[in-house]
Amino acid sequence: MKIQIVGMSWYRPETFAKLRAMFEDGDKLHNTYEEWFAAAEMGRKRMEAKNIKVICVDIDPDEFPKWCKENKMKLNAEARNKFSSLIAYKIATE
Repeated sequence: MKIQIVGMSWYRPETFAKLRAMFEDGDKLHNTYEEWFAAAEMGRKRMEAKNIKVICVDIDPDEFPKWCKENKMKLNAEARNKFSSLIAYKIATE
């Protein structure tokens, strides 16, 4: 039986505004943490209803830019998705 696992970028209320401001595509995120959280929870629950294991990966405003620089990536959705997928993979295979 295959288990599908997805890493989902996750934000904390206290860092959401800072992250949104630093992301190149931050204007495409919801305006407030509450709006983002409601949408993210709906997405997470939809995936889990399809038997997909969701690993919520915290995006830290200090560590994520360092990771992007080390991996020659911009601070955008592509980098967030890649970062979340890599962390989820590490967690799932430990």
